[in-house]
Amino acid sequence: MISNKTVGPIVSSAHLVSQQSPELSEFEFALTIANNGFERWMVRCMAAAGLPDLGATDILILHKINRQEREKKLADICLVLNIEDTHVATYALKKLTKLDLVSSRKAGKENYFSTTVHGQAACERYREIRETCLISALGPYGLVNADIGDLANVMRALSGMYDQAARAAASL
Repeated sequence: MISNKTVGPIVSSAHLVSQQSPELSEFEFALTIANNGFERWMVRCMAAAGLPDLGATDILILHKINRQEREKKLADICLVLNIEDTHVATYALKKLTKLDLVSSRKAGKENYFSTTVHGQAACERYREIRETCLISALGPYGLVNADIGDLANVMRALSGMYDQAARAAASL
């Protein structure tokens, strides 16, 4: 892994750099550009899979519903994907339903969503393109699966920290 310690922190907002943790500012900038790259990747991959009109949230929700081949409730989708505004997820679900990628079933007051055959095929094609274009690129970049797993653990921990900080800020 390349170190930038001789260059100094690489940040987007130098005025936010804390003397206690300049690394957190570096992480935030890296997270921002990684998130933008990831969203661009998802949209381009799904377009290559034949669905050019889906946004990143639509794609995440489609994959979440397709996971484990069982119905999902809106609340569970939002919880797992950390979507605070259910209207965003509802809009994506309507779009996915209109494209015949997702179907819904009402039971009592709850709607349960599942992928259609067309939705399952789109997810499978996305997976195939992901294997070809993304997974095969890990080696040349010198990325090791164990390091990626460690990074995922750190990011999940930081996600909890940011969620708690958001709650604290909302109470000010």
